[in-house]
Order: sequence, then structure tokens, then C-alpha cells
Amino acid sequence: MATQEEKAAAAGRRGSPLLRRCKREGYTHGLRPPQMEALRAICGAIIPSLPVEGLHGHGDGSKKDEDDVERFYRASAADGDIPDEVAEMATRCVWEAMLLLRVILWILSTKLGTLALCGRLCISGKFPYISKFADMPVEQQEEALKSWNKTRWFFPLKVTFVITKLISHYAFYTMVNENSDNPSWKAIGYSVPDADRPQEEDHRTTVAAPSPSSPRPLDSGVVETRSMDDATLLRSLTDKGLTVKADVSGAHHVVQCDVVIVGSGCGGGVAAAVLASAGHKVVVVEKGDYFTADDYTSVEGPSMERLYEKGGIFCTSNASTIMFAGTTVGGGSAINWSASIRTPEWVTDEWAGEHGLPVFGSPEYARAMDAVCARLAVTGACREEGFQNKALRGGCEALGLRADAVPRNTSEGHFCGSCHLGCPTGEKRGTDTTWLVDAVARGAVVLTGCKAERFILESSNPSKNNSGRNKKCAGLVAACMSDAITKKLRIEAKVSIAACGALMTPPLLRNSGLKNRHIGRNLHLHPVSMAWGYFPDGSGTPEPPRLTGKSYEGGIITTLHRVTERTIVQTPALGPGCMASLIPWESGRDMKDRMRRYARTAHLFALVRDRGAGTVGGEGRVRYTPSGEDVGELRNGLRRALRILVAAGAAEVGTHRSDGLRLRCEGLRDEGLEAFLDKVTVAKGPMLPGSDKWALLCSAHQMGSCRMGASSREGAVDVGGQSWEAEGLYVCDGSVLPTAVGVNPMITIQSTAYCVANGIAESLAARAKKP
Repeated sequence: MATQEEKAAAAGRRGSPLLRRCKREGYTHGLRPPQMEALRAICGAIIPSLPVEGLHGHGDGSKKDEDDVERFYRASAADGDIPDEVAEMATRCVWEAMLLLRVILWILSTKLGTLALCGRLCISGKFPYISKFADMPVEQQEEALKSWNKTRWFFPLKVTFVITKLISHYAFYTMVNENSDNPSWKAIGYSVPDADRPQEEDHRTTVAAPSPSSPRPLDSGVVETRSMDDATLLRSLTDKGLTVKADVSGAHHVVQCDVVIVGSGCGGGVAAAVLASAGHKVVVVEKGDYFTADDYTSVEGPSMERLYEKGGIFCTSNASTIMFAGTTVGGGSAINWSASIRTPEWVTDEWAGEHGLPVFGSPEYARAMDAVCARLAVTGACREEGFQNKALRGGCEALGLRADAVPRNTSEGHFCGSCHLGCPTGEKRGTDTTWLVDAVARGAVVLTGCKAERFILESSNPSKNNSGRNKKCAGLVAACMSDAITKKLRIEAKVSIAACGALMTPPLLRNSGLKNRHIGRNLHLHPVSMAWGYFPDGSGTPEPPRLTGKSYEGGIITTLHRVTERTIVQTPALGPGCMASLIPWESGRDMKDRMRRYARTAHLFALVRDRGAGTVGGEGRVRYTPSGEDVGELRNGLRRALRILVAAGAAEVGTHRSDGLRLRCEGLRDEGLEAFLDKVTVAKGPMLPGSDKWALLCSAHQMGSCRMGASSREGAVDVGGQSWEAEGLYVCDGSVLPTAVGVNPMITIQSTAYCVANGIAESLAARAKKP
């Protein structure tokens, strides 16, 4: 088994996969040298090199510790490859934002343009009197950025600031060198979690990852197309028991099976297991790659790049919300936070009664939840909580509030704080280690590095199929993401299932020719707004710290506090890059001062069961703005989170609002806290004009964009998950949920998929009995 050091070293040799690929293939950001010069200057003003007089280290006060702190403050985001990384990552933003960035950078590359955007800040008493942005002193550049951050109406400047602020901080704190190290980590009190350290038997347990030489759980059924050519692909498919035929047109490799499933996450993994167990030949198509515990490094940057959609840089079109979605074998279940909460009874009652979907109120659904929780070996307690959950539970207890233990698909002793980067202990039970293993054991085939393009729809006679559907699905066309594979795959199947998530299923169905008006509508995101609290470590004082540990250690979600029926408070996973991207920027020095407190800063978030809804207009095109009622719930939840942090003993608390709203707690009286909480708001996104304060929301849950409905007027699919338009085409993921769930949706999605897949199995069995 590879040690954590060996894993991290491998990540270090990889460095940034995005940057390595771009250097190999040529940069794709399209910025010209003058624009790159302006971008480098902006990055250097956001994260500047600073003097270090009077600073003290986090560690033991040794010369080495002081050197780490000095190196941290001296470092600038204008150095090295960081501006190139920022330029490449920016291409993942919506095209309108990238266009604005290019235009602003072009303007700043000229003197007159800089005068227009920076005013007197670019004027000096020496010839040539006006400087372009890159030639301005860094102090003046920083002042310009402060004004852009606060502008009310000229949002192109704000968008430029926000993009570079987010991505430059992310790159600065996540890029690793050839020694698998980032020069800022020691100064901020961070080190890559060591999953292989020995554990105390009565407190924590780990499951050893398989050695590289031993078979991986899916090896008997996985076909990793990214490393294949046409010949090796066809040979591998045949060896896995699939029928492969020549295409008359010569444009495709034709593969025949009983069921083809797009996506391997919570929906697709469960469906694959259920249908393979019923005796059907199943093919799972997954655009991501297959990783096991031994591949997971817990190094933030490289892990996000290969496990998340758009490397984790996935925003709504108005830049109001950052969304996190998995793109690997196991989908979201491979990178989620382990919370395994059953669907609340009031939610299933609502779906069964108000939405006319009786399955959710039936014993069948209750049995499905039982089966799912049993397969995931869900546990209901936690032997030892990490730093952030201690703060949540301790603050609730101090206020006399209820704090509930969160069931998890791990053992009670699981203490891994990096499950969001793939669980390095191998103990978290995602679909890649449970349902897909069951499916492969029964003959299923998993194609990785293979992207679905469209379902194959044929005309159908509604009177003959007795369903009123005028189309019939005959399979799927998919493209392998290998340059050596020259033909696309035409996978012919009796049943086709879309299970690629609420963000990706709607574009796939639209590309296939479906027209139902609910496809891509009714998107719910469980919007999240965060509060933070700083807890000093007690160094330099005789008193021990009130809370022990570091922010990135321990189970990610082990405690939940319910504020209302629609709002809960939990804790997030925030690596240095993600935290630096989200927290407010007031100045370069203030930002570095904040980050030096990273390891002892606890975050709590308010999550709302949103009633407002967004749309998915195409791949990567998501529109979403929380409703006024949802914003009110978020504000109340955020205020509760701040109260909890104060009660837990934080020395300072605050929010992620762009003006840096915060409160020092020493000597704090009730009236001072109430006055502060009155100022707390959930601000608009940066692209929405009219406010000088902005904040980003986050979402790790996407639901409802192809919802179930009692008729085609009320949903995109019926209660059995079948498209109202095409016979034999089903949706089996979070997009079928009629509303938001209000809690972490993994158990709900898997239980719904379990019901849908059993219904499909019954339908296929009935079809087989017909003469």
C-alpha cells in the first residue's frame, strides 16, 4: 500500500493537471501578452509580497517557523505559474464572464483605458504621467481593486475582481511543487492529512486501502477507455461478455446489452446493481475516471481537478452560487461528506399527497431506505468529533439548543477529514465500493472516460405501446475520450437510463430531442451561506484552548442543528484553497492575516430547503437566484450559526460578505451581539447590480430538474421514472425529486433509484413473458 507521503509526492509530480495539459497542448485561454501582463499585475495586487516586521509564527517560535511565516508574507500571486493557472481556470466560467474579463484586461493594458477604470490612481508627477495598470505601484493597484470590489453599478469591474480574487487565491493555496508541498501551508498551520497514521483502537478505525498490486474492486468489470485504441477497446468489451457488431455505416462501434446507464453515482450505481442482480446485462457509461483509496492523495488542487465538474470552478450564470458536483466513478457519492440522512417523513408525505406520487408514502419506499442504509452500513454515532463539529455541538449545548448526531456511511470511529477529496482510508461506502461492486460481480460493465452524447430515439405507435408515448428509446451514442479511439459507440439496449445528475441529465435529454417543458426546470440547490469563528490555540497563554484540534481534521459532518423545518446548520469541508476563495478580501495584508488563522477557524453553514427554483439551459449553463423567502431563511440560519460560534467561545466571528463583516467577542455583551446580528444579511451575487456588498452562496446538492409528475403537465417523468415522451427511457438520479429534500439527499436519491430500478426490472420481466 502506498504511504500518504508517496501519494502526495505523486500529486506533487503531477502538480496542476490543468496547467500541465495546457503547457503540453498550448494555452487555451486566448489572452494576449498585454492582457496577461495586466492579469499578472491584478494577481500580484490581490496577493502581494508584504514586509514581515513584527510577525510571529504559528509554531514553536523557532527560526524555522519564523522563516516559514516570512516566506509566506513575501510570496506574491504574480510569481511563477499562478497567473497562467488563473487564466486557464477562468475559461471554465460562463462565457459572458470570460468575455468581460478579456475586455477589462485589454482596457487595462492601455494607459487611457487604465485612466478610465482607475482614475487618479494611475496618475503620477513624473513623465509619462499616466501609467497602464501593470506599471502602477502595487499600493495604487490595491486601492483600485478595493473600489472595484465595492462598485454598485459597473459590474464588469466587479466581475473581473471576483474572478481573479477567487481563482488566484485558490491557485496560490493549492498548487504544489515537485516535493508535493505548497510554501504557504506551514505558515497557515496546514499539512496534508495523513490517512495512514496509526489510530487509537478505542477512538478511531481505518480500513487499509488495497495495495497497487492487488485487484481493485471493479477490475473484473471496468473498461478504462482513456488509455485504449479501437482494437483494445473492442477486445476488452468482448472479454467482458458484451456483443460487439460492425456498424453498416462504419461510423460506430455497435455494442448490445439489456440496459445502458449514463452515470455511476447515487442513482446510476444503485440502478446498475438492482438490474444486474435481476439477470440483465448492464453497461454503465461514466465520463470520469476510476480511482480507489490508494489513488486518493488528499492534496486539494489535483484532487479537485480530477474528481469534480470543472475542477470545482462551476458557477451559476449570474455568479451567485458555486456548485460542487462529482465527475468520477461513484459520482457524488465518492466525494460527498458521508451524511446519510433518511428522507424526512413530512417530505415524503408532501410528495405523496401534494404531488400525487404515492410511491413516497408507500411501504415500498420505506423498505428501499432500509435496503440502502443496510448496503451502506450506515452508523448513527461518532466516537470522536473534529474541531468544527465540536464548535457546533458545544455552542448548541451552551445555548440550550438541540444538536443531533448525523448518521454516516462509515464506521463510528471514522475520523477522515478529507472524504470530499475521495476517502483515502477506503472506509466511506460510496457506490464505487458498494452498489457498483455488486453490479460488476453480476456481469455489469463500467466504461470510464466515455461521454454520453444522445439517446437514440425512434418513432413509436402510441396505440401499440399502450403508454401514449410517440417515441421509443433504442440506446445511446457515446464518445470515448481517447484520441486513439476513432469511432463513437452505439450502445443498443432494451432500457436506457439517464443518471448523470440534476446538472447534466437535462442537457443530455434535450440533445436527444425530448421537448417536455419540465426538462431543465425546477432546479433546487439547497443554497448555503457560511459563518466563521476564530478560536485561538492558546499559545503564549497559561490557559489551554477551549476547543482542541484543527479545522480540517475529523469527520466532516457529524452534528446537525435544526433551526426551522426548512433550515439546518452543519459544518463544511474547506481546504486552504476553497477557504481562501470564499472569505472576504479587504486588502492583501488582511487576507494573509486571515489565512494564518486557517487551522483554528471553524465554519458553520446554514442550508435551506429552497422553494425558489432555477433552470439548466445547457451543459454548464445554470441559472439560479434564491427567492426572497429563501433569503430570509438563510439570514435566520446564518444568525443562528453566529450565535452558536459565539457561545462556543470564538474570539472573533464573521460572515463571507464582501465588506468583511465581523465581530470581536472579548467582553461582548448581549446588546453588542444583537446589534451585530442586525447587520447580518445574505448579500446578492457579484454580477447583480445595485449593492456595494456581495457574497457567494454554495451548493453541493442539486435536485429536481427533471422532476417526477403525475402527468406530463406536472413533470418530465412518471412515478416510475420513465420519460413521458419516450418508451424505455428512464431518469434515475436527483433530478427526479419533485422538490428539495431539506437534508443531505444521498439516501433519498439512492432509495428513489432503488424503487425506479425495481420497477424497471418488473417491466422487463413482464415483457419477457409476453409471447
